[in-house]
Amino acid sequence: MKFFSAIDRYIFRLVLMPMLGIFLLAASLLVLDKMLRLFDFVATQGGPVGVVFKMLANLLPEYASLAIPLGLMLGILLAFRKLATSSELDVMRAVGLSYTRLLRVPYLITIALAGLNLAIVGYLQPLSRYYYEQLNYELKSGALGASIKVGEFTALKDRIALRIDESRDDGRRLIGIFARVANEKGQVLSISAREGQFLSLEGAPDTVILRLEQGQIIQDMPGSSPRVLSFTRHDLPIDLPQIEKFRKRGGEDREYLLPELMKLGWSDERPKQERVASQANFNYRLVEVIMMLLLPLLAVALAIPPKRSSSSLGLFVSIVMVVAYHKVNQYAADVAALGRINPIIGLWGPFLVLAVLILLMYYRVAYVPGGQAIGWLEKGAETVGKRLKSLLRRNRRGPLLPAPADPS
Repeated sequence: MKFFSAIDRYIFRLVLMPMLGIFLLAASLLVLDKMLRLFDFVATQGGPVGVVFKMLANLLPEYASLAIPLGLMLGILLAFRKLATSSELDVMRAVGLSYTRLLRVPYLITIALAGLNLAIVGYLQPLSRYYYEQLNYELKSGALGASIKVGEFTALKDRIALRIDESRDDGRRLIGIFARVANEKGQVLSISAREGQFLSLEGAPDTVILRLEQGQIIQDMPGSSPRVLSFTRHDLPIDLPQIEKFRKRGGEDREYLLPELMKLGWSDERPKQERVASQANFNYRLVEVIMMLLLPLLAVALAIPPKRSSSSLGLFVSIVMVVAYHKVNQYAADVAALGRINPIIGLWGPFLVLAVLILLMYYRVAYVPGGQAIGWLEKGAETVGKRLKSLLRRNRRGPLLPAPADPS
């Protein structure tokens, strides 16, 4: 007997397409939401537009760690829902195929994706998080070539104030320049020029030349009257501010690899607070990956609608459960990192509760004849739906008029 039968290949096709589609949709929505904020942030800082896409690329592993479980669960759920609503599932069950047998291929996909997610959260995500913070720091510090904002005063080295009215040719030609330069002796130069451009200086990477054309210099010295000089061309050297190097990786627990977290969390040489935070982050990553092994059971339990019904309530409940559990884990990890709760209790406690709940739901669907995982919720939703329809019908008919009085 072949390990992969025709039914296994059929289920694989049913699961694969919705899973990939939902994964891409979830990742795209998360990226687009972040992209708008990053464009606004980069524009405010005056940095190059290309850095937005580099920062988004470093956020993809973080988004994938949530999109992969969500896509996996919904892919399996939609596949079994299609089998149930088309009565194919009843035929498979009639020929002796149990739910556990039908979950062979979904579980192989789950194990593969769980291994991928472990590699992402354990190794790729910490590195990408560090590179994201590095780009953020370089953008704020000006190391990425942040431009001088047009129409605003920009302070350089605390002794030079520069204002540019207009920029042309991608910043290669500056129109309407005003500069105020002060030195330690109290001498102040007020320089105005019709146009100019920045030039690099060979051998001095920390200094640029602002070449000005057609302007005036007002030299103001303490104890003497101001002097006015006109020039055709004048080169103004500007010292760029020194930019400190970004910190080393590991400034936050999220930037440590999984083996590094294990070493830090159980090392007696580290302070207690650091050990507790490392243990919380280590357990958080593990529980997020292991939770994926429960998703096929949850998907099947919520995929089967009641007989003679096409209710999609299970789809909504599954999304709420997965997202809510993810948020509970995040909150528990933050609280455990502060030392207010044991990481084992705070993170593995909710996992055990969810595991027991999912197993009970799956057992009711798979082994109880006619059992429904959320039958009570389906009945409640059906009752509410009927009442809403009744109210809508009354509103369409209009208010009931009282019967006319008897003239006799």
